[in-house]
Amino acid sequence: MHNPSIAVLDAHAQLRVELACAFRWTARLGMHEAIANHFSLAVSEDGRRFLINPYGRHFSRMRASDLLLLDADDPSALQRPGAPDITAWALHGALHRQHPHARCILHVHSKYATALACLADSRLPPIEQNAMRFFERVAIDEGFDGMGLGDEAERVSRQLGDKPILLMGNHGVLVAAPSVAQAFDDLYYFERACELYLTALATGRPLRIASDAVARKTARQWLDYPDFATRHFAALQEILDEQEPDYRA
Repeated sequence: MHNPSIAVLDAHAQLRVELACAFRWTARLGMHEAIANHFSLAVSEDGRRFLINPYGRHFSRMRASDLLLLDADDPSALQRPGAPDITAWALHGALHRQHPHARCILHVHSKYATALACLADSRLPPIEQNAMRFFERVAIDEGFDGMGLGDEAERVSRQLGDKPILLMGNHGVLVAAPSVAQAFDDLYYFERACELYLTALATGRPLRIASDAVARKTARQWLDYPDFATRHFAALQEILDEQEPDYRA
């Protein structure tokens, strides 16, 4: 059951609940990796104050009250009790400073997106409508230079540009969106699209690739689909409310 004290003490209570739901479902779908990976959500207009997961808390056990409230300009966050992962603070801090419009940032090493990030050609061709959703909407980082710390975190954050998806070569995937619901929906469908593409490649048979015009049209239809991400995420919250209501605590 929802803990009313959070609503009283924390102006960001609902945002915490939504982000906790995203953590739980990422674990349920097997898109997490041990206690690595990180999600953040901006709570200030300039994006510099944001919620993020503490180091060592498993995605499957994340609760709204576990999330840390950090300032992207304050490195002392790394000295506080329950400090965030050092790469989480560096990468997400840089992203929120440089992209205030990217309110929710989800970073994982999910199986199929990461496999695509390991290929010399990491482009996702428009072979089915999930892949077409991301046509011309993916930035590909080909300059991996170690873990996302210091200059590398700043460099990676610049690669996102105005795209919602950053496929991080030799690393994983990062999604940026204006809400938790949109970010999670993009993450889910991008992973599905990568899975379908790599499955098709594994047959060794020629691919049926749609034209740019059809792919572009389909991408637009996805963007115009009414309330899809919001309804998807609401359905996920309904399931958790019934099966794992402690995520709201």
